[in-house]
Amino acid sequence: MANTLHDPKAVLVDRAQSQMSAHFGGSSLTTRQKLALTCRIAYDGGHDSGLAGQISARGQRPGTYYTQRLGLGFDEITEGNLLLVDEDLQVLEGEGMANPANRFHSWIYRAREDVNCIIHTHSLHTAALAMLEVPLVISQMDTTPLYDDCAFLKEWPGVPVGNEEGEIISAALGDKRAILLAHHGQLVTGRSIEEACNLAMLIERAARLQLLAMAAGTIQPLDPELAREAHDWTSTDRRSQANFAYYARKALRSHPDCVDGTVEI
Repeated sequence: MANTLHDPKAVLVDRAQSQMSAHFGGSSLTTRQKLALTCRIAYDGGHDSGLAGQISARGQRPGTYYTQRLGLGFDEITEGNLLLVDEDLQVLEGEGMANPANRFHSWIYRAREDVNCIIHTHSLHTAALAMLEVPLVISQMDTTPLYDDCAFLKEWPGVPVGNEEGEIISAALGDKRAILLAHHGQLVTGRSIEEACNLAMLIERAARLQLLAMAAGTIQPLDPELAREAHDWTSTDRRSQANFAYYARKALRSHPDCVDGTVEI
């Protein structure tokens, strides 16, 4: 006999969160392995645009972060060919050079102590939406982690290799986790690599949904209170870990070369 059919929603939410805490935990993957997997996940998820875009995660030493080597596509990144750089993009570990556009990552890390991973890409549908100078509209349940959590920079500041662009982009991002950059692409941040990876997948899907909906009619808004509830429900660390584990297992089946040895996820 069922015992929960008359429980209020708040009780059921608390119970589900407790169960997720018990079933989904931390990962044994290293930062390098998570970043390499994220590159392959992003590649498979439509974020490939030649050599455009950067992924980074804070290093153990203050003022350092891991990123990919310029000249390699997301589908070529492995845990072994990632670079460790400082805020001036000087390479501390690895061979080659970082993308000069990584400079604005340094500005975001300085402005946001809560950010431990940044993913910036020119994914197809976010780039198309950015051409319209239209903000991202969240009006579908799956994409509510981005509800009221995606900023918009309408003015294109040019190629982001200068400090000016770093100041502009970090200021426009503010306290949001994501931003749509007009005539450019998208950028998401996360307290963890798992969170950023999940948001990167979601923002590309959200942009695609928006373009499809705009072509068919008028997008109707979500109820703000319910949308905020959904945002918080789907933005927990445990959900990020579970989503990332799924994406990582899928990526490993197609790209077993991105990590060294055998990993358990």
